[in-house]
Amino acid sequence: MTSITSVELNFLVFRYMQESGFTHSAFAFGYEAGINKCPIDGNLVPPGALVTFVQKGLQYLEMEANLTCQCDADLDEDFSFLQPVDLITKDMHELRKMINERRKKAQKDRDKESGKEHGGERVRVREKERHEREKECEKDRAKVESRKEQERSPENQINRQMVIDQEDNVTVNHEENGAFGGPEPMDISMISTSQSCEFPSSDVTILEGHTSEVCAGAWSPKRSLLASGSGDSTARIWTIADGRLKSGSQKGPLNVSVLKHVSGRTIESRNDVTSLDWNGDGTLLATGSCDGQARIWTSSGELRTTLSKHKGPIFSLKWNKKGDYLLTGSCDKTAIVWDVKAEEWKQQFEFHSGAMLDVDWRNNVSFATSSIDNMIYVCKIGENRPIKTFSGHQGEVNCVKWDPTGSLLASCSDDITAKIWSMKHDKYVHDFKEHSKEIYTIRWSPTGPGTNNPNKKLVLASASFDSTIKLWDVELGKLINSLNGHRDGVYSVAFSPNGEYLASGSADKSMHIWSLKEGKIVKTYTGGGNVFEVCWNKEGDKIAACFNNNVVCVLDFRM
Repeated sequence: MTSITSVELNFLVFRYMQESGFTHSAFAFGYEAGINKCPIDGNLVPPGALVTFVQKGLQYLEMEANLTCQCDADLDEDFSFLQPVDLITKDMHELRKMINERRKKAQKDRDKESGKEHGGERVRVREKERHEREKECEKDRAKVESRKEQERSPENQINRQMVIDQEDNVTVNHEENGAFGGPEPMDISMISTSQSCEFPSSDVTILEGHTSEVCAGAWSPKRSLLASGSGDSTARIWTIADGRLKSGSQKGPLNVSVLKHVSGRTIESRNDVTSLDWNGDGTLLATGSCDGQARIWTSSGELRTTLSKHKGPIFSLKWNKKGDYLLTGSCDKTAIVWDVKAEEWKQQFEFHSGAMLDVDWRNNVSFATSSIDNMIYVCKIGENRPIKTFSGHQGEVNCVKWDPTGSLLASCSDDITAKIWSMKHDKYVHDFKEHSKEIYTIRWSPTGPGTNNPNKKLVLASASFDSTIKLWDVELGKLINSLNGHRDGVYSVAFSPNGEYLASGSADKSMHIWSLKEGKIVKTYTGGGNVFEVCWNKEGDKIAACFNNNVVCVLDFRM
């Protein structure tokens, strides 16, 4: 005959009464029922066990009240963090501590899910739904490994070598008129990048110092300064030497300023730096953090201003061109315009019904916002309502970007489409549907009217978790090229300043440089983790790549 302790009996009765409909089973059994028999087998309950049982029940009542008061959370959710063995073996103090820790972790995961990567707080740690997407990536990698095993068989070796001989470089699919459906990514057995495409080690500088994933990066528009933001609660400003990197300089000591993000209200959690942006003259760096605060730093790393009003993580922030206003978008569903000189908020915009994922200035006084509520709003300082509402996406809108003239707005979404909007129309003017998975980010080329390359055609690039980057002719509303070279989802794309090259970073741990004229990979670098961000310096001779294995790589680029 199996014996159980009084504590185990308490737990069994607690569960039995709870499932029978009593909110507080211990209290009900001990006082309302007024019996000393176990409801499971009818045997008498030892007096000591009943006393312990009642005390345990009262402690649960106390813990429920405390938890509800502290976090306004659902009790069933809180208890879902516990296992039966926890209820049996731990006292109330330990249980409460365990629930608080697990609730914080769950909330942080929810923040990452709702905002996102490159989070994240993607996660851009906005890192939106990064963890789920990485699970899908793992499945895809498993399929790739399975194919590799098949290719290793003797009968496949000859055929594989013939393919490699024919494919010196990864090419893209073209059609002269640019109007065709988006192809599936190439099978990995068809991808072979020649050794000449690999960045030599002498052209690579590895910047070490961060202790968590690096999810944001930006070059100063005026000086050779590179800013990086990480999940380790810091941003860093690296001084990079002009000209060609010296051979053997990898991992060497570099001039770096560490920007610590410390907040009294988040002592026990990380203040992931989710976003950063330089002002137009490169004198000030703005950073957004999971603690809901925006901070402004000098180029030497001195904290100048802390801007506090948001009630949730900041997922996106941007300077206007003039540099007098800073725009932030938060998980608290609001956007705020800050008066930088006055060091205070000027106006808060509360139109969205879900976490805000991206913001982008149209000009010095108006801007666009996007959210997990599928909506896009165009707002203007001084106006209490949106001056334009764009509705049409059927999923979370991950990114919005104005073209160089501020006349067209591009957006991309989890609904697997990218769209082009005009202030002259209520409905989208183009709807791009050639991707096969969620589109994570978009970028306009620095070409066409309003740019330094006015004689080149304006192009939109979209990067997706289907492993491809697609280039769009926005005038005709048609696909130009599909760049199929990555083996996993693409997190980031960036055009070179002259508009001739495109850098892309992926969960396959690689960064590719594409020649847009030739439509193929001309340089590639493989690191030790997923690439969350890629960006070019102002001269176009260096590219920075931010990895989730805590490093930033700077690569010399010469063709």
